[in-house]
Amino acid sequence: MTENSTAKALTGVPGLDDILSGGLSRRRVFLLEGSPGSGKTTIALQFLLEGAGIGERCLYITLSETEEELRESALSHGRDIRDQVEIFELVPPESLLDADQQQSLLYSSDLELSETTRLIFEAFARVKPHRVVIDSLSEIRLLAQSSLRYRRQILALKHFFSRSDATVLLLDDMTSDTLDKTVHSVVHGVMHLEQLAPDYGSERRRLRVLKYRGQAYRGGYHDFVIKTGGVAVFPRLRALEHKSGFERTMLGSGIAEFDNLLGGGLTRGSSTLLIGPAGTGKSLFALQFVNAAVLRGERAAIFVFDEELGLLFARTKAMGLDLEGMRDKGLIHIEQLDAAELSPGEFAQRVRDRVSAFEAQTVVIDSINGYQAAMPEENGLVLHMHELLQFLNRQGVNTFITVAQHGLVGDMKSPVDVTYLADTVILLRYFEADGRVRRAISVIKKRTGNHEDTIREYTIGSRGLTLGEPLSGFQGILRGVPLFVGDKKLSTHAFDEDGSHS
Repeated sequence: MTENSTAKALTGVPGLDDILSGGLSRRRVFLLEGSPGSGKTTIALQFLLEGAGIGERCLYITLSETEEELRESALSHGRDIRDQVEIFELVPPESLLDADQQQSLLYSSDLELSETTRLIFEAFARVKPHRVVIDSLSEIRLLAQSSLRYRRQILALKHFFSRSDATVLLLDDMTSDTLDKTVHSVVHGVMHLEQLAPDYGSERRRLRVLKYRGQAYRGGYHDFVIKTGGVAVFPRLRALEHKSGFERTMLGSGIAEFDNLLGGGLTRGSSTLLIGPAGTGKSLFALQFVNAAVLRGERAAIFVFDEELGLLFARTKAMGLDLEGMRDKGLIHIEQLDAAELSPGEFAQRVRDRVSAFEAQTVVIDSINGYQAAMPEENGLVLHMHELLQFLNRQGVNTFITVAQHGLVGDMKSPVDVTYLADTVILLRYFEADGRVRRAISVIKKRTGNHEDTIREYTIGSRGLTLGEPLSGFQGILRGVPLFVGDKKLSTHAFDEDGSHS
């Protein structure tokens, strides 16, 4: 054995060892099950290549795929296993395929099963491997023909391997009997792979550890993808496991009237929800804090679901925010996401990577509407957002999320209610007055301090955002059609075309 023989066997799959609390226990037998196409072979090859990389002998016993197919599969991920993994292609003896030599007094399956077992033992004795993959158990189950004989066969394999130093991974494509849980009770641990097909978009894959004797592991489902290079798993985020120390200072936006509305600004390590109909400037308010963060010498990460980046760069540059220039200088990270191709677990991992590797202290998610498209159901969205926001808060990150409501004026509906998750909620509205469509802003919630309870009109012009004094003398502004109830005229709070007060 190698010098690493006392440690766990790393799987070579990013994220999977974290779920397994360090990898697979050595000298034990594990089961990796899933329907065809779920990624079993790719994970098995990564497991063997990880062992080969530290000098361990590795054996792949295949009853279903040919050696050529396995080598091509590895090459598609940029890995050549020719000199690293011993492949034993187990095929039925020629005598069993010859009709003239078939036995009539004994079932041919009896001979095939015993012959198959003998060939597996001989290959193992010849290679003396530290890591073994047997692909797949469905072939052995079919040869056994009964649950009793199948269980005895699996027990025989387990006892044989237990006398060696090998860590064994059994693959099961679940094609012969999906209800047979015989192997589950015999092996040391079970990993289950699932492949889901949404109504639109690419397949979603997820992994779950069903069993791991004598070992704590990260339960529940974990999203994973198969990409060039192999499988990457995204462990389910648990915010309670992540906490860092930071000072809860007050951060401004760079717009004095906006900061006054917020009671002086936002507290570091808090989340802010900007909610309103399309076109009210939700993204622009969030980007105002990104600009302020860059001016403080901090970095920011922006995740855009809804808008094309070229259009966003052009639109914001005309208002004095050069996002493209900030990106090119390495001050911000910005990426456009396709909800149809992205699982929620992968998105959460991308955000975490930007916080840890890029050291982003401001994160913008624009918008929840696009993020919701990556969710299987609304309840899943709320749970994912809760853990993600809690994680970011514990890292001292200021998070801004936007939600586009349905409608323009009047009683508007949100696709999902996440207002209770955010520490601060900013409400944006259109309203009609003097024959013009105008915009109003108010803060309806702030957990970390006081804020104005007023409503301010604002404009979006060539100088960006401009906020006016609090509106007074009117009721119903947030409903869209205000009523005059005081002495002041609304026009005294209006703006000229360039954004200055009239």
